[in-house]
Amino acid sequence: MSATTDPRRLSLQQIAEAHHSAAFVGRSAELDLFRGNFDVPPEDPRHRFVFHVHGHAGVGKTSLVRQWGRAADERGALTAWVDETAESVPEVLASVAAQFASRRQPLKALDRLLGIHQRALHATAGESSGDGEPSPGALAAAQAGLIAAGTVPVVGALAGGIDPAAVARGAGGLRAVLGGRARQREEARLLAEPVRALTPVFVTELARIADTVPWIVLFCDTYERTAPLLDGWLTDLLTPRRYGELPANLVLVLAGRRRLDPVHWAAHTRLTADVALAPFTEPESRRLLNGQGVVDENVVREVLRLSGGLPVLVSTLAANPGAAGDASATAVERFLSGETDPQRRAAALACALPRRLDADLVAVAVPDGGPGLHDWVIELPFVAGRHSGRAGYHEVVRAPMLRLQRLASPRTWCAAHDRLADAFAARRDAAAEGGDPDRLWAEDAWRDAALDALYHRLCAHPRAALPEALRAGTDACRQDPVAARHWARTLAEAGEDTDSAVLRDWGRDLLTALTDHAPRATAAFGLLLTRAGLDDTGRAAVLVARGWDHFRAVEFEAALADHGRALALDPRSARAHQGRAVVLRALGAYEEALADLDRADEIAPDRAWAVRERGETYRRMGRAREALAALDRAHVLDPADPVTLASRGLVRQRLGNPEDALDDFDRAVALWPEYHWALVRRANLRSVRGDPAGALADLDRAAELAPRAAGIAGERGDVYRTAGRFEEAVEEYGRALALDPEYAWAHGSRALAYEALGRRDEALDDLDRALEIDPEYAWARQQRERLAGDRGHRPDGP
Repeated sequence: MSATTDPRRLSLQQIAEAHHSAAFVGRSAELDLFRGNFDVPPEDPRHRFVFHVHGHAGVGKTSLVRQWGRAADERGALTAWVDETAESVPEVLASVAAQFASRRQPLKALDRLLGIHQRALHATAGESSGDGEPSPGALAAAQAGLIAAGTVPVVGALAGGIDPAAVARGAGGLRAVLGGRARQREEARLLAEPVRALTPVFVTELARIADTVPWIVLFCDTYERTAPLLDGWLTDLLTPRRYGELPANLVLVLAGRRRLDPVHWAAHTRLTADVALAPFTEPESRRLLNGQGVVDENVVREVLRLSGGLPVLVSTLAANPGAAGDASATAVERFLSGETDPQRRAAALACALPRRLDADLVAVAVPDGGPGLHDWVIELPFVAGRHSGRAGYHEVVRAPMLRLQRLASPRTWCAAHDRLADAFAARRDAAAEGGDPDRLWAEDAWRDAALDALYHRLCAHPRAALPEALRAGTDACRQDPVAARHWARTLAEAGEDTDSAVLRDWGRDLLTALTDHAPRATAAFGLLLTRAGLDDTGRAAVLVARGWDHFRAVEFEAALADHGRALALDPRSARAHQGRAVVLRALGAYEEALADLDRADEIAPDRAWAVRERGETYRRMGRAREALAALDRAHVLDPADPVTLASRGLVRQRLGNPEDALDDFDRAVALWPEYHWALVRRANLRSVRGDPAGALADLDRAAELAPRAAGIAGERGDVYRTAGRFEEAVEEYGRALALDPEYAWAHGSRALAYEALGRRDEALDDLDRALEIDPEYAWARQQRERLAGDRGHRPDGP
């Protein structure tokens, strides 16, 4: 048999993996402890369900945990990895679910809820519901009877009547996202208590797949970053009867700098193996040096003396050991001892200032560095992530370099940080061009540049820059919970790097406030109001932001109170008038909402967002002509706003102008290709106009953007039903119901397709199910009564 066909021949990846494992130095006891745990039955008191490895930065935690991961793979374990990039418990669950799905172990029930949660967050991300998605307030108002139930006159495929929630969505515009009051209640709970809603389903799914694999191992690296977020959740998971019964073949691995917090973990010590990593022993350090070709005994002894056994320093000094016997060298001099060029030594120090490195930033940090400097810096042995696009100095090396520069020349320190702040501010402003100011914190490029500018300004002027940093946090907390945590972490890091107790305290307290399980910033807003020393305008801005937070949580009285307090502090706050108008509109108080919009327009005339809100309010009132006039004006003020275009498209469709409506939807999608609501609305219009192929193409794209959106499959069913393709319609409605069994509208729609196929009993079953889910579903009750007594009539749709 030839070598190329020998089944025993190793692949390239297997060979590389073997080399990597062979090169791993030391930690044999820790490896044996983890491997041996798989041989101890879970019922045995010696078995451990949690492994916590901890130690100083640079001691090799991540390397050890990766070896543990390989050991788990060898035992056939199903594994998933989480690090500090996960900014919430739902994000952790989504990451684990995605990794399990890639191993052909999908968590379908959890995926369904995560999809609803993500759509709910998306729907509440903007302050206006002009994007066609309902605010929780509009849905709650509909449920409360503030928007009348029963049939209302509409145009096109929705003729025949819609339910109150559909009215709240703009006469059915959001059928593609939500489906019935049970779904609304589920969405509201996922927004208000995502951890409590998602975790029991996660536990049930783990128990299900545990029967199909030998072990399940979940790894959480850089746990010092995520512990404030995950400590409570993980210990609740381990607590009996809190979220359900975990499978016995589950192992949890945590890796961080500090010991576990006894406040959370004291009750679980018997389940936990505490693995404290010490620096390398001399034999381990020698083995690593030998593997890197450092064998000269004088050099080896000097590296052993200077490194203290920290693996990252052993590696760094092995590549650049410097002169032996220099007992008085500082830590920084040791890192740079092999470089004799004073300009390059100074450049290496200066390049420690930015948290990330690229050629442009090197040029800013070292203005007279000359060509080739970036290529030299990026290859320094203590630069991490050099090929990842996120290059930067290892923190063990960077920290003493920063301290040396800050203490050696405060004036040079401030000037360098100011230059870097200006450079990042320029990047931030460039990233903002053409963007929506109310969504910038959710844009990665803008957010990264803004936070780096903020970090460097705080490093240069800790106390003077703090008020502006806190004002920036108001917008971050208002727009995006992930961005808010990055902002708070930036304050904390600036506090560490400048040795500023004020910044450290702010960063710590804000991170604590923002790592609450719910995706809300209420506690952070409280800190800003009580401790930030803001002026009246600043306090009003925080109150407006907190008012939106209350509004999204369907806490209307609190939302109105905060907007009222904001206006008492700053009567000329157009944003406060706008926010109160949206709350009032959700409660059905349209005239009062219009009065607030009148005042906003007086204060900030010709602001496109205020005019758009007026158009939205008229549209929800059923005053389509006035809505069209306002949206026309808003479009003139901001021709690049896709939300205005899509809203106007829906109004034009309702007024019987399908050509103009289609043009608006086309332009909205061209401006915002990911605007899936506009795609769904355009699909509906195309279907009504006899273009099922175009409608299905739009729905295909919408499904790519929102793959777990059951309503998109429901819309596809409608397209097929409108085209008389009833078998395919039944199949699509079934797909929608597989994604969301509580989707009452899909049951009602499928009933009509069944009726068209002569399958009357199945149609009645679907209508019964729709009413079981939502007893107030007036349309379904009417069709149930009609179908029970009249087999011939067929309405257009629910």
